[in-house]
Amino acid sequence: MKLSVIGCGYLGAVHAAAMASIGHEVVGIDVDQRKIDALSKGEAPFFEPGLQEILTAGIAAGNLRFTTDMAEAAGAKVHFVGVGTPQQKDSYAADLTYVNGAFDGLLPYLAPGDIVAGKSTVPVGTAASLAPRVSETGATLVWNPEFLREGYAVQDTVDPDRLVAGVPAGEEGEIAASVLREVYHPSVAKGTPFIVTDYATAELVKVSANAFLATKISFINAMAEIAEVTGADVTQLADAIGHDARIGRR
Repeated sequence: MKLSVIGCGYLGAVHAAAMASIGHEVVGIDVDQRKIDALSKGEAPFFEPGLQEILTAGIAAGNLRFTTDMAEAAGAKVHFVGVGTPQQKDSYAADLTYVNGAFDGLLPYLAPGDIVAGKSTVPVGTAASLAPRVSETGATLVWNPEFLREGYAVQDTVDPDRLVAGVPAGEEGEIAASVLREVYHPSVAKGTPFIVTDYATAELVKVSANAFLATKISFINAMAEIAEVTGADVTQLADAIGHDARIGRR
């Protein structure tokens, strides 16, 4: 299947190379010329185990390329949007400038039946606000959050522990989910959970996962302070409580 990936930072570069590695024809698009030049030469702009190998292999095979020209997205069946959503200065809110810019640039090149799959981490309600604009082109918006771990990003893209698709209600959503299943065919074939839900839930799944993982880190840091005062060993403490499957050792 022909895919486009809008945004070639950490998420986008990994996703583009990983999709090419499972047989798709992929074009990665970014406004940063230096980044595109490096990727086009097969040079990973950051270190991530396994990325260099699949990046080089995809380019050599001819099914992975990179460009700054958004028009190159035309003709792709699925368009993944994976641009950054940094925190706004002096605010806890997310800065959606790059997300909105990516959609503004992509909309003129969408065709009826296309799927636009948002992967950026966004506040709940973002997909619902973008969906009408995508629908005007005859395309369908889905929200397909990523759950990448640093150091395991390639593995988590090619062989994720679950896939989540936020889709519109009715037949349109069913068709979109079916297309995404085809995109992720190796994972689906091996039985990876594929959760089809609404936009808000898909957005909240990602935010909730981030919050829960941050809570685990904050908790064990607090316990480390108590362990230091009491003379306990926090490493053994973490190991001992981690044997409870409800808590986990990871």
